[in-house]
Amino acid sequence: MKRFAEMFDDGSYLSRFFAEKDIPEAVFVVTDSGGVEHIIPSGCVVEAIAQTEGDERSKIEITLRHIDYYNGDVNHFFKHLAGALAERVTL
Repeated sequence: MKRFAEMFDDGSYLSRFFAEKDIPEAVFVVTDSGGVEHIIPSGCVVEAIAQTEGDERSKIEITLRHIDYYNGDVNHFFKHLAGALAERVTL
């Protein structure tokens, strides 16, 4: 995931986060509210994070800081975000 650091401004929290963390890549299978299964790789989730701004970006950063502080599994959060991406596609 170190290559994803380049998607964010140099020196930003998210740039440092992805540069420093060894997050295993994953593929998430999520089902949208219409019952359609979506296969979403973690790279797509990070690309979607890179497109956020303002309050949305801030909330993601805060969540990642909490997960990191408590040594949680970032991919659980990424799967949650993948579910939101799946819902966005079905709209």
